Amino acid sequence: MSAMWDDFQREILGALGHPPLVLASRELPDDPLLHAMLRAAARDAHADDLDIVLRALPTTSSLRGNASGKRALWPQLRRFRRRTP
Repeated sequence: MSAMWDDFQREILGALGHPPLVLASRELPDDPLLHAMLRAAARDAHADDLDIVLRALPTTSSLRGNASGKRALWPQLRRFRRRTP
């Protein structure tokens, strides 16, 4: 899903009485593990589906020192990589 509305979509939303919303850019924490997971998923802080990816990934604190959790994460990261927007 794109964060930008095209002219037609803005016109339709306005006609329905809904102001078009623009997603603000998100500041990600300076966490090397989080950035490594995003790179492995072929994403960055400006990805259109960043919210979906972040909700699907486990928290970095749950992965620290958890080798089996990190191994279980790889298939999920590969699925995201295959579905690169």
